[in-house]
Amino acid sequence: MEKFVVSARKYRPQNFSTVVGQQHITTTLKNAINNNQLAHAFLFCGPRGVGKTTCARILAKTINCETKTTDGEACNTCNSCISFDNGSSMNIHELDAASNNSVDDIRSLVEQVRFAPQAGDYKVYIVDEVHMLSASAFNAFLKTLEEPPPYAIFILATTEKHKILPTILSRCQIFDFKRITTDDTVTHLKEICEKEHTIAENAALHVIAQKSEGCMRDSLSILDKIVSFTGGKLTYANTLEHLNILDEDYFFKLLNFAIEQKLSDALLLFDEINQKGFEGDTLLEGLTEFLRNLLVSKDVKAAILLEVAEDFRDKYLQAANEISTNWIIAALNCIQDAAMNYKLARNKRLCVEMAIIKLCYLNQAIELLVNDAEGILKKKIIDTTKAVSFKTISFTKVKKTEKDEKIVVKEEPKASLVIKQPKAIESNIETAKVVETKSSGFGMLSKMRAKIIGENKNNQVVLPLTIENLQKAWATYTLQLESEKKHPTVTQFKAAQLSINDETNFTITTEGKVQQKFIENERSGLIHFLQSYFNNNFLKYNTQVLELESTDIETTTKLTSKQQYQLMLEKYPLIKELKERLKLELDY
Repeated sequence: MEKFVVSARKYRPQNFSTVVGQQHITTTLKNAINNNQLAHAFLFCGPRGVGKTTCARILAKTINCETKTTDGEACNTCNSCISFDNGSSMNIHELDAASNNSVDDIRSLVEQVRFAPQAGDYKVYIVDEVHMLSASAFNAFLKTLEEPPPYAIFILATTEKHKILPTILSRCQIFDFKRITTDDTVTHLKEICEKEHTIAENAALHVIAQKSEGCMRDSLSILDKIVSFTGGKLTYANTLEHLNILDEDYFFKLLNFAIEQKLSDALLLFDEINQKGFEGDTLLEGLTEFLRNLLVSKDVKAAILLEVAEDFRDKYLQAANEISTNWIIAALNCIQDAAMNYKLARNKRLCVEMAIIKLCYLNQAIELLVNDAEGILKKKIIDTTKAVSFKTISFTKVKKTEKDEKIVVKEEPKASLVIKQPKAIESNIETAKVVETKSSGFGMLSKMRAKIIGENKNNQVVLPLTIENLQKAWATYTLQLESEKKHPTVTQFKAAQLSINDETNFTITTEGKVQQKFIENERSGLIHFLQSYFNNNFLKYNTQVLELESTDIETTTKLTSKQQYQLMLEKYPLIKELKERLKLELDY
């Protein structure tokens, strides 16, 4: 019976051309061999299982090959290549630094370097996991690594480059290996399945490649396990079952239930997932990745970032076209919050169910935030937005009586509650109104806004921009800032100087940049107030800093104790004699 050899060893690359996903490394090494520009020390660093040790062995075999090919590859037929493949070559020495990390181990290695190769041109020393060497071992290795014999080549391999001493890094030619892409992994797995006469679905191989996260050795190990589990036939379903991965069809079903607001079906689907042994964090993690893929699919240019099987790519693109971007972003935030709270939650199942409930009613929440026609408030209005089509209303609650409740609606230039109007309001409100209501709600706001709009349609007179009118408006806005307890800003507003440029433009002159910054921070609210006050949407202003004439001011610096003592000696020389007679020691 033939002895079984795992795929990671059986199909280990023997030439540079068979190395997967590291063309930038193999091309450089082949050119260095062909041009006879080999360095004496190499450092191969990168993630696990991406080909660092494999490339080191191929390099060692190639530089000792007796009949290299024209493109710089080993022939695999000469005595040197055959002895290397059989493991009997005397020109290659491998040291595992994880278990041989002492000074004595490095000294033993350095002693071997003194002996020239009996056959071939080079002796290659491969030190794997070099970051595990102790500091003393690194120091013992420095001199030999810097000036080795002409026939000695050192190849250091590590997964943690940051742990290596800078003195070692400066003596090596560094090659950074990258993670192997999903497409390259799938292509390589297909070739192995064809050689092993194994039937494998493309979607199953894609799942294996995603699970390995760019590590070829892990993907080959997973492939061997699933082949043994399935009897040589890999399907998408049994691959998911073996790897304990949630099927993406569940996410598409959950998405449809959430869009259609079928809460009961969504909760039953989660119960089915839970019964299959998948914990809530697995669902939340998978759902986050699923929503991310949907968001990426919204743009055709970004669709190349989809790391899914080809069978699911069209399904993602179709689903992304049917769902709004707002919903996807809001769903991502909802799931992300649930994932953060999952570990701290006592009832973890309830935590996931609450997230599903939010998803099912997410459409209503979004409509509630964006429904301007009914007078619903916006979720947030940033200060930098130019408020041209807005009206400001502040609410002051008076004492509640037994029968009803009164709300004073005071129309001010700027207040804490902002409601977007369908048309720009071009009048300034100077009076207060009292509106009675039996219950609070957005219906009352809609009626109030309609009433205000009706009252302002008849008042379209533009107030001329004069210095008197401007100063009145400026004083009114300053009083508003004072009512909001913005005292530093009020001080700067009172100190500002105003000047008219033309009928729609004026200048604010400040005494310094600090004052200018305070005024600029209120630009959004100020321009809105002034446009409303003057009934002129074209009104604008600019700020400038008043340059003061430089004056010569005498500045005094505080003298140190020693400087004060020296000054006293200059005025009173006898102090020094007194100090010497009394044998005083001064503490400056």
